Amino acid sequence: MSTEPDNWFLSLEDRYGAEDTFYPGDFPEEEDFSGIDAEPTPTDEAPTRRKRTSTPEETLKSYWGYDSFRDKQRDIIDSVLAGNDTLGLLPTGGGKSITFQVPGIMLGGVTLVFTPLIALMNDQVAQLKAKRIRAEAIHSGLDHFRIQRILNNAVYGKSSFLYIAPERLASPYFQAALQHMKVSLIVVDECHCISQWGYDFRPSYLNIGSLRKQFPNVPVLALTATATPDVVEDVMDKLAFRKHNVIRKSFFRPNLAYVVRQTPSKITEIAHILQSVPGSAIVYCRDRERCAVIAAQLKEIGISAVYYHAGLSHAMRDERQECWMNGDVRVIVATNAFGMGIDKPDVRSVIHFAMPSSPEDYFQEAGRAGRDGKRAYSVVLLGPHEAGVFRKRIATEFPPQAFIRDLYDLIMSYLQIGYGEGLGRRMIFDVETFIKTFKLPPLPTMSAIRILDRAGAFQYEEREDQTARVAFVMERQELYKLHLDEPKERIIDTLLRYFPGVFTRYVPFEEQRIAFETGLPVEEVYQQLTTLSGMSVIRYIPRSTLPKITITTRRQRGRDLIISDQAYSERKKRFEARIEAVLDFLYRSDHTCRAQTLVRYFGEDDCPECGICDVCAAKKKRQRHKDPSDREPQAQCASALNKLLPDANASIELNALLLYLRHRHGEDKDFWLKALEAYLQQSDTLRMDGFRIRRR
Repeated sequence: MSTEPDNWFLSLEDRYGAEDTFYPGDFPEEEDFSGIDAEPTPTDEAPTRRKRTSTPEETLKSYWGYDSFRDKQRDIIDSVLAGNDTLGLLPTGGGKSITFQVPGIMLGGVTLVFTPLIALMNDQVAQLKAKRIRAEAIHSGLDHFRIQRILNNAVYGKSSFLYIAPERLASPYFQAALQHMKVSLIVVDECHCISQWGYDFRPSYLNIGSLRKQFPNVPVLALTATATPDVVEDVMDKLAFRKHNVIRKSFFRPNLAYVVRQTPSKITEIAHILQSVPGSAIVYCRDRERCAVIAAQLKEIGISAVYYHAGLSHAMRDERQECWMNGDVRVIVATNAFGMGIDKPDVRSVIHFAMPSSPEDYFQEAGRAGRDGKRAYSVVLLGPHEAGVFRKRIATEFPPQAFIRDLYDLIMSYLQIGYGEGLGRRMIFDVETFIKTFKLPPLPTMSAIRILDRAGAFQYEEREDQTARVAFVMERQELYKLHLDEPKERIIDTLLRYFPGVFTRYVPFEEQRIAFETGLPVEEVYQQLTTLSGMSVIRYIPRSTLPKITITTRRQRGRDLIISDQAYSERKKRFEARIEAVLDFLYRSDHTCRAQTLVRYFGEDDCPECGICDVCAAKKKRQRHKDPSDREPQAQCASALNKLLPDANASIELNALLLYLRHRHGEDKDFWLKALEAYLQQSDTLRMDGFRIRRR
């Protein structure tokens, strides 16, 4: 629920002038283009260290201190420096940011970085600034003057990296500035979001392709950690690649053991895993209440844990994440709101209380374990009859179209939009209050809202990026007459010292900055600011996650609403396919290595057995008592020879065949030599010729 005062927006209307499309909680779109022709605004940021570097290695060493690149990073960098459009497929922990930051420095000019998450923007900008590299991010948490300053700096060459959300392309002010920028590289992070066949399609990403007309000779670097072959092709088409060009790192993680465990008591199994595997851990759940319950149960048995989900205040989320990152807390129990952009190398176990609905989501979350290259575990817990529960998610994700049409009517009435009206209006939509008011089922309702968005009925924005804002209501001289306790005095003193303009307008700020300067816990800062706002000393708008809706068509009757196959039927089929792929990973009974099953979904067919997943471990246990002349190794020999000797004149060296069998099925060389001898003795079509095997 929002804690914003009902009339906080009046001062903004006074400043900008009221507009028909201006609603509480919203900022008007920037419309002043004069800043583009003005002199660049001075900046207090540290200048970029412009040490000339002639190679990517020198750049890497100069700014990051590393001597060499990770696998495929240099290949991607070379492709970009050669001016090629490039799609880099680097699984979680593969070091995506280096692949555009190094060439961005070497190319000069401005590197535009499109990314969907504001937290990731701010984190990467802070890291670049710490290296004295000029970088900025534009998002809705900034006021008009700050945005103008950042754009001026980009236009006049004072910024090397500009991070933006794809939605920013719809701003006329940004488009005007873009015409004057020397753009040297366009980066599309999380590029799978541009594909309607992807698991996380975001319509705003489709606008990025229009930049190709504006910058036809500027290379595009698209980056993602998870994409199927169909999605890879679709991304390159949507971004108008001049030539298809994919550089991919293997999805195979040799140090990560995938385990699926059936259990009647998941919490007992979680405790057992955490007691058996030391080190940091993440436990993923699908609902918020379950997160809090599991964290409390772990604390009861002496395992330090906190819970994390989108329903917590930003201050509390940041504080809990920091405690876990620093090692003050061992386990974080979270929904999928946690993890994006987290780079903690020593996570030893990721436990899924409930499996995600797609292999892509699972691979991302599981991949947060073992980034330091040491042995780590990804464990999925299954209860009885869980396969049926998975298939029920299809009905939750794609509710009946009649429900969707009725929900459209309900939303329009809730927002007080009459028939034939609403086009272009943009407003706060407190979806949690809406659901509670009408006693709607939460998950199908949210799914229906996303379908209505894709169908073009409106644009729904989560708006995770709304930073806190503060303005003084009380005059400066009146402050001295107050008798406040010490925490409030410290907070007011910090606001006055570090945030100029706070008496004339709303100023964006971070609660963590106040906490750092005052020495108070972040949660207490939040409480004290709320109290000061209630005393009419300040107007405080906490960081908000309240969504917004922009009406893109005039209201019609729900029964007349067109829901295209692309928005519903086709996406439902692909979702069903993902559910089946998840079930295949969890329940397949042919003794296939878990790692092989997972990476084959992403189009990688030549993955070796990992040797450490639960399937491989069970196979090793069986093979300790296995005879090379048994039916299974004989069948494996036959399959290998049929594949490798396709015609009558073909032959293969013995050592090459033994290596192939070891690579595909494990076991040692002596085992397969004995198996081959037994198989060839029975074969009428194959014979040994020295150290080669030939057809007779």
